Amino acid sequence: MSTIRGRIIIIALLLLGSVWKLVPTHVTQRVPDQLTGRMKDTSVRRVPINLGLDLQGGIHLALEVDQSKGPVADCSDAIRRAERVVRTRVDEFGTTEPVVQVVGNCRLVVELAGEKDPTRAKQIVMQTAFLEFRITDMKNQFRDALPAIDGALRQAGVKAPAGAPVSAVSQLFGQDTTKKGAAKDTTPDANAPGALSALLFQGQLPGEFLVPEEQAARAESLLARPEVQATMPRGLELRWGTASEVRNARSYRPLYAVENRAIITGEELTKASARRDQLNNHSVVVFDLSRRGSRKFCEETGRHVHDYMAIILDNRVQGQPPIINDQICGTGQIDLQSKPLTEAQDLALVLRAGALPAPLQIVEERTIGPSLGADSIHDGIRAGVVGVVLVILIMVVYYRLSGVLAVSALGLYVLMTLAGLSMFGFTLTLPGLAGLVLSVGIAVDANVLIFERIREELQHGKTVRLAVDEGFKHAMSAIVDSNVSTALTAFILYLVGTGPVQGFAITLIIGIAASMITAIFVVRTFYFIWLRRRPDMQTLSV
Repeated sequence: MSTIRGRIIIIALLLLGSVWKLVPTHVTQRVPDQLTGRMKDTSVRRVPINLGLDLQGGIHLALEVDQSKGPVADCSDAIRRAERVVRTRVDEFGTTEPVVQVVGNCRLVVELAGEKDPTRAKQIVMQTAFLEFRITDMKNQFRDALPAIDGALRQAGVKAPAGAPVSAVSQLFGQDTTKKGAAKDTTPDANAPGALSALLFQGQLPGEFLVPEEQAARAESLLARPEVQATMPRGLELRWGTASEVRNARSYRPLYAVENRAIITGEELTKASARRDQLNNHSVVVFDLSRRGSRKFCEETGRHVHDYMAIILDNRVQGQPPIINDQICGTGQIDLQSKPLTEAQDLALVLRAGALPAPLQIVEERTIGPSLGADSIHDGIRAGVVGVVLVILIMVVYYRLSGVLAVSALGLYVLMTLAGLSMFGFTLTLPGLAGLVLSVGIAVDANVLIFERIREELQHGKTVRLAVDEGFKHAMSAIVDSNVSTALTAFILYLVGTGPVQGFAITLIIGIAASMITAIFVVRTFYFIWLRRRPDMQTLSV
């Protein structure tokens, strides 16, 4: 009696524990407010079982190091360091159960199940996010070097477009491009238009130039020529701005001459957050610096008061460089002007996560819509129900009462399997559903072995109680061998497989463990209860 009571208590605890793990819960998450950018608490209803990419839709990205932007000596090391950065970004992005894993040596796979804005997600994952603060060309060295640059291009056979002015640099705002002591071009074609200066208009700030949008590609190709690189003033580099400007009904792309030495980089950032500026309603990113970075930033900005400082992200100048009115110590901000707050939030996110060690490129991309995921769930559930119903019919028809006991244990088996997925935080995929249906067959397979052994014992003239005991005892070795070999195979699949294969393996392993408990422990308990109520039974419906 005490043995049966103990077994019933254990089964009841298993049942209650499984149901408890499958009850949806409400959790509190801190998310940015779309209006103010400040973090706020919100309640989210969370389903205990996470659905995979193929069941709820989302995006699948395969990324590799972009070698076209500079050779990378060890892509394996770069992709593993990129994995840590991307994982941090994705975790902060808020996607439930993202998959970020290295496949092979040089490929990174990112799967974001349920993501409804794939474009934004890709931007966050792909952005290199290398941040620099540099002083602009306050001495106008690049402007003064333009005649020499034009001369070098002219000697290389590069001429300005037909009809171009002698120098466009002075035309937009009327500044003079020549200064005392500037090098003069004494070649026979000195009065001809300059190939580069004909494309540049002087901006309002020191080191700022504007290039007509339609001429930007030509200007970029000229700047990349070795003649230009060799004639560039020492200590200066050129960086394009992020957004075009409209002057006199014409679109221009800003180009900035900046010092090649950064004041500090994003490595010194310790915190970054987005908000709305109350004065001008601009989207801004406020950042804090480390103690070392704060000290260095304080010293450098103190030396460059009244100079302009370019904020450069991934080699692009963010907005118009601000003027340094006073020493900046500890905290600063990046003004994104009229850009939406979500863009500022994304920038703050990638700055907090850190810069990628190398630029990445997408080599494979798949987007699965939620409707396709819903169809997969519907088809998977329908196939599972059909399979389970057939198993139940066969067991009940062939093994009669014993079959009913086995089917009764199947309900607890399904609950335990789903609860196991929830408890360990595994994601249910479409192959996982197939593994769940397969493990149902494995669960009743153990009962088939037991029932057949009970039949044999009854045919040898043993009593019902003894036949049941001997049936469970002699079938145990076959059950353990078959389940252990299947579990080992599934474990190997989990180790060497990816995504869907791992989902199938995990569901199968949990299902095998649950089937062992239900087939051996639960069904035998049902037999004990039945035999105790009918101690004088002469035969068994098996």
